Amino acid sequence: MEDKKINSVCAVSGKCSGCQLNNLTYSQQLKLKQSKVNKLFYGIIKPEKIVASPEQFRYRNKASAVFFESKNKEIRWGIYQSATGGFCAVEKCFLQTENSDKIFNSIAQLLKSFKIKIYNNKTKAGFFRSAVVRNSLATGETMVVLVTTDGELPKERSFVNALIKKHPEITTVVQSIYTGDAVLMTGEKEKILFGDGYITDEILGKKFRISAHSFYQINSRQTAQLYRAAVELAQLKSGEKFLDAYCGTGTIGIIASSQGAEGTGIEINPTAVEDAKINAQLNGAGNMTFACGDAGEVIEKSEEKYDTIFIDPPRAGCSKKFLISLVKGAPERVVYVSCNPETQVRDVRFLMKNGYKIHKAIPFDMFPHTNHVETVVLLSQRRADEHIDIKLDLTKLDLTSAETKPTYDEIKDYVFKKFGLKVSTLYISQVKRKLGLEVGDSYNKPKSEKSKQPNCPKDKEKAIVEALKWFRVI
Repeated sequence: MEDKKINSVCAVSGKCSGCQLNNLTYSQQLKLKQSKVNKLFYGIIKPEKIVASPEQFRYRNKASAVFFESKNKEIRWGIYQSATGGFCAVEKCFLQTENSDKIFNSIAQLLKSFKIKIYNNKTKAGFFRSAVVRNSLATGETMVVLVTTDGELPKERSFVNALIKKHPEITTVVQSIYTGDAVLMTGEKEKILFGDGYITDEILGKKFRISAHSFYQINSRQTAQLYRAAVELAQLKSGEKFLDAYCGTGTIGIIASSQGAEGTGIEINPTAVEDAKINAQLNGAGNMTFACGDAGEVIEKSEEKYDTIFIDPPRAGCSKKFLISLVKGAPERVVYVSCNPETQVRDVRFLMKNGYKIHKAIPFDMFPHTNHVETVVLLSQRRADEHIDIKLDLTKLDLTSAETKPTYDEIKDYVFKKFGLKVSTLYISQVKRKLGLEVGDSYNKPKSEKSKQPNCPKDKEKAIVEALKWFRVI
């Protein structure tokens, strides 16, 4: 793990708002994100240790750059600053691949030499707006998306040929036409200028086609760990049925289908659905079907009984309509993947109030040097006569069972915050012994048979038991 601050390598870290944690080492970032998730899930469940990203720099497989004219009329590319509406000119970004940096620099040079007008978001004049580079770690393929206003790219063929000559690793170039007001956005209308219009990547042995508009996780190696955990938590068996809600291009569902269960993917974006269908064919996933529609309506109207539902919604989380439909559909298990634990906790509380029990919450650092953190949660129907044995291989996710055990101080803190009671180490060890839990052979035992020790009061014993339940010790 590269345990250093990004501002030690990035020349614009004080100007660019892209890396909010630029003054922290990576180990400090992980502690901060762990604390954030722990606080959000406080009173619900104790999250597992955060899973670090395999790469802390250059991890983004997708990079976006806005192009603009500097004061001296030079064409520059950089990062859009959403807070101020301005741009931070850069020549390299240490979150994205070096390949992306070089392509953006070449595009800026070509725009100048071809005298292509840069779009001004204030005056609404100009033609060229932004660019996107997507890289496949597995295949080495590279896509370039040129975002423009309506119209044909001037000297189109010559421009594309010049770009490919500089960067022969580029396998496809797409023009995306966007006429709205957003600064960084691809349009619904597109034109393939070179290649097939898509690249192919692999996750956990599965191939996925990525088009210009496809949603695809930007940290490839960490995505593999996240999806592996999600599928293992689901514990799918042959003959079972599952639903992949908000399925996008079908990544989670297709990986999960390897367990032999029959899957259905639902996505409201028709382009993503077409990609998902092709991805299923690429991987021989004949037990996966995909449909375009609202996931809540599909669950509500369907007579199908699903054993498991995977959820991976946008940052806003699940709609109330979807959650109500999910509860009515009553799947046995819910595996909830989220890029926004704040809205995830809100949705989890709703499910817990409506018959579900939470078993695990695992945070993943998908976006080093930023405030963002991703979490995957497992819930199941609450049944008094059932016990779910979760066989998740924590060693694959850099977790150890010893690290999941609460300390005495954590138990004390929980009891005080939850019940307003102060409990001693002695009382905690007494309760643990009473419950048959492991305690050191001589830990807090009286020094002699004649020595007297105070017994834990009933109210404090009850509070300690609740804490042990919350920490999943009992």
